[in-house]
Amino acid sequence: MNPISKPDFTPVPELRKMQLEKLQKLIPYEYEHVALFRRRCDEKGVKPRDLVTLADLAKFPFMKKTDLRDEYPLGLTAAPMRDIVRFHCSSGTTGKPICIPSTQGDLDIWSEGAARCLAMYGITQDDVVQVSYGYGLFTGGLGAHYGAERLGCAVLPTGAGNTEKQIMLMQDLGVTVICCTPSYFLHLATVAEKMGVDFRRDTKLKHGVFGAEPWTDEIRTRIEQISGITAHDIYGLTEIAGPGVAGNCPYCHGLHIWEDHFYPEIIDPDTLEVLPDGEQGELVFTTLDRFGTPMIRYRTRDISRLQTGECPCGRTMRVMDRIHARSDDMLIIHGVNVFPSQIEACLMKVPEAAPHYQILLSSTDTMDLFEIQVEITAEAFSDDMRALEGLRRRVLDAVKSVVGLSPKITLVAPGSLPRSEGKIKRVIDNRRK
Repeated sequence: MNPISKPDFTPVPELRKMQLEKLQKLIPYEYEHVALFRRRCDEKGVKPRDLVTLADLAKFPFMKKTDLRDEYPLGLTAAPMRDIVRFHCSSGTTGKPICIPSTQGDLDIWSEGAARCLAMYGITQDDVVQVSYGYGLFTGGLGAHYGAERLGCAVLPTGAGNTEKQIMLMQDLGVTVICCTPSYFLHLATVAEKMGVDFRRDTKLKHGVFGAEPWTDEIRTRIEQISGITAHDIYGLTEIAGPGVAGNCPYCHGLHIWEDHFYPEIIDPDTLEVLPDGEQGELVFTTLDRFGTPMIRYRTRDISRLQTGECPCGRTMRVMDRIHARSDDMLIIHGVNVFPSQIEACLMKVPEAAPHYQILLSSTDTMDLFEIQVEITAEAFSDDMRALEGLRRRVLDAVKSVVGLSPKITLVAPGSLPRSEGKIKRVIDNRRK
């Protein structure tokens, strides 16, 4: 066993004891150093001494992204500035960015988690890892980078963009692992095809490590079919630790959470009650070892569940469902709840539909207008209007059968929709607020 993977197999009683001990250290620390947390605890009538069992964590207040924006830049920082060594921030496209100051210990936990994910995927120090996530304020690039280096891999830090050069370097340096968003890998594949490069024939790629945006099982299948690689899921978020909070083993249809560092809960997003393992709801995390900006009961808005039963791989860390949707990504169209991931899954059932689409929403004085623009494959694109109309009807039927709505389906030529070299924007919502 790789020594870095040893914590994955911690006996459950030992793991639960460890989690409680860490929480009993973290809660008083947060109460003492973060005024917002202390005020909310006082309002609820709960004190750090009330945490006697793991179940008692449910007595404490939640944290959410708006707290980070409201307290920007350093209102939730618990450590003194002399102990802070790094800042990561969100883009702030919807207002003030979030700012997460980290200590060296926080960064060490992050890189360890990423390395444990890579080791679980079967990646070793003999691999060459190309990191095509963005570097900088975004956590993706540096998270994958430091995780791969910690595992002993050779790292090619390309970042996102300059796609043709990335494909050239991938070939010339014998890259075996690509780390990027799933949408950017699909973009890489499209550019490679135009360059006459076949990933199976012309590269040594074996693994893809994908995260930073929800992606469906259908997209995973499409990626593996066009490239011959094994597609792995890695989960993280800036507020918690970046990529490396959880990842999938070869046996589970989900992701093992590194519970020795990140304590998970599932709550009902409406009642806020904690749900038992096996029930679907909103994923909540408490960072057990973060002391720069501790997050206690942080509401991720990601929809998941904690699976029950033992995993055949032998890991004792609980498994969460892959993230297919976020509660704040839900669209309400004509009174119907619709998630973009549902649309994607429908489209991938139509072989002639390429994995590139955009949802366009607008409104009149009386109703919402719902359109889906779908790229079709080069083989399906033709002047045969009857064939195109038949294809359009099949796409419409696939969508209608799942979401119960009949959007306008517009088939567009290959390569005509915007491509992304970072996180792709699937929904354009121009409805009147």
